[in-house]
Amino acid sequence: MREITVQEFKNTLEKESQNSSFDFINVCTTTEYNEKHIRGVRSVPLNTLHDHLNEFRGKKAIYIHCRSGNRSRQAIETLASSGITAELINMNGGLMAWDKAGFETEALTHRMPIMRQVLLTAGLLTVVSAVLSLSVHGAFVYVALFVGGGQMFAGLTGWCGLSYLLERMPWNK
Repeated sequence: MREITVQEFKNTLEKESQNSSFDFINVCTTTEYNEKHIRGVRSVPLNTLHDHLNEFRGKKAIYIHCRSGNRSRQAIETLASSGITAELINMNGGLMAWDKAGFETEALTHRMPIMRQVLLTAGLLTVVSAVLSLSVHGAFVYVALFVGGGQMFAGLTGWCGLSYLLERMPWNK
């Protein structure tokens, strides 16, 4: 696996976007892709990668990114173990680094981003459970501990169950 900077990714995308032997994919969820993506990069969510393997056969290089870099590394491992022979290249830092560099993104939706919904929901659950544990029953503290544990797990693994739950809510369709 080769890692490149966002500037190298941008330069290659501008130069090779019309070259069919190159592919540029975003492995974020469809919801995240709709919220923010790089023009010219197509959506292939990590959980659907196996469904797209034939599309990658015969490619010279596949440039992959996600929000932070964790899922794109997982995608590279999946592609490599599935027999894809193209050079697999990870954009170091993902969309977060792309934004930090000040490069343009596009959006297909104008609702509150999932990550903000996650932060708002986790904060609300923590505050409400803390108040309920003090005023109703001490057992409500376990809700706050569960939410905090979930946030730690998401930070360690890059997988957030709350974001997957929120993505399926009617207002996010």
